[in-house]
Amino acid sequence: MSERETGTVKWFNEAKGYGFISRESGGDVFVHYSDIQGSGFRTLREGQRVEFSVQQGEKGPKAVDVRALDSSSSESGGAHW
Repeated sequence: MSERETGTVKWFNEAKGYGFISRESGGDVFVHYSDIQGSGFRTLREGQRVEFSVQQGEKGPKAVDVRALDSSSSESGGAHW
């Protein structure tokens, strides 16, 4: 697997299960819900900071093994103030 990268979620459509991450190294990368780590409903929020690896997909680079970097991930179960 490739080196880990960090980025920010540009947008994510929960209904369709995909979106894009803006890479800190430049450019955007596709993300599919099946590549988000965690239990239960796997989703990302716009502006959320994430860590991931990049693999070549059928239509270009895609983020895999995506993990939230902030403590207010969807698994926290509550608001983070």
